[in-house]
Amino acid sequence: MATPKDLPEDIGSFIRDLRQTAKISLRQLADKAGVSNPYLSQIERGLRKPSAEVLQQIASALRVSTPAMYLRAGLLDGEGQQGVLAAIAVDPELTIAQKQSLSQIYETFRNENARNAPSPTTPIAEENS
Repeated sequence: MATPKDLPEDIGSFIRDLRQTAKISLRQLADKAGVSNPYLSQIERGLRKPSAEVLQQIASALRVSTPAMYLRAGLLDGEGQQGVLAAIAVDPELTIAQKQSLSQIYETFRNENARNAPSPTTPIAEENS
């Protein structure tokens, strides 16, 4: 059985390994998942980060559980709790365009916060009273 350290480091490598294990071509998986061949290729090479919806389509095409795919992509925590992106993806009240917009906004906020976070080696300035 594969241990977490034996698994690919990114979702693209994980998808490629699953596809190769299933012995299907990139084009076949793209057709089954309803995504373009170039887009799937970019995902596998780590150039694009797939949305939760695309991950769900790929999981279905590869016949693996969607939660397993979400967990590998970091959309679920280790205890199976849904992350924000996964919750957006499965909300039946939102249109696809709304889901994409919300996901992009959320990722933008997280990236901005990560850039602005103090590094662990940066000392915190003390206030002089």
